[in-house]
Amino acid sequence: MQSRVQSRLVYLALVPIAALSLSACGEEHVDAPVKIVGQDPLLSRALNDPLMVDPDLAWRNEANAVIAFRDGHPLPPFGFSDDAANRAIEAARLELLENGQIPAVPSATDGEGRASLAALTTAGEIVEAVGSRTDCIGDLDGDLQWSTAMPPTSAIMPHGMIQQAAGIDQGTCVIRVVRYLTPAGIDDVLEYHFTKADRERFRIERFDVPEMQLRGERRDQQIAVHMRAGPGGMTAVDVVHWRK
Repeated sequence: MQSRVQSRLVYLALVPIAALSLSACGEEHVDAPVKIVGQDPLLSRALNDPLMVDPDLAWRNEANAVIAFRDGHPLPPFGFSDDAANRAIEAARLELLENGQIPAVPSATDGEGRASLAALTTAGEIVEAVGSRTDCIGDLDGDLQWSTAMPPTSAIMPHGMIQQAAGIDQGTCVIRVVRYLTPAGIDDVLEYHFTKADRERFRIERFDVPEMQLRGERRDQQIAVHMRAGPGGMTAVDVVHWRK
């Protein structure tokens, strides 16, 4: 009997200690992300906007790829809805209107632009296809965090769902590659990316064949934005920004 009483007393004494330990761990777990978000507005945007990867790309064999995107853990894709499209369009237009009237998008240039990027799966392939710095391909780093380091000229459209990202900042090799989906229509995406580049004084050409795309150039910088119909009613967008 005495042994039972002693065991019960020991148990009761340990319960509050365990509870305090769990409480302390919980507080530490909650506080850490808050500090990170508060200190880095770009990371804050990335963490608070919906992120995704495309699980349909997981089956592709990239054993011989120069550099593959590192997608992390696959998440279920967000579906298209009129409400989601309207919210994305409204957020994009409000952002653009903060700096003045939205300019008219120019008509497409005669002839064809660069090849479609729809079937490409690696950062190296995309960089080469848009005519960027092929000498930097070997050092590209595939990581979703590169999507938070896009220049304002090539910012991701509000509510864009990032699929893949890669980049490099080494000497003269400065490249950003981001692939994302948006519920907004192609014309709205075109307006958003054209306005961002036009306001930064990029010389811009628009092509509608073989897929809608913008190509911009300014001093030592170039950008390429490709847009096409994506899965489930979404719009697929590829953005490449590099230093020449």
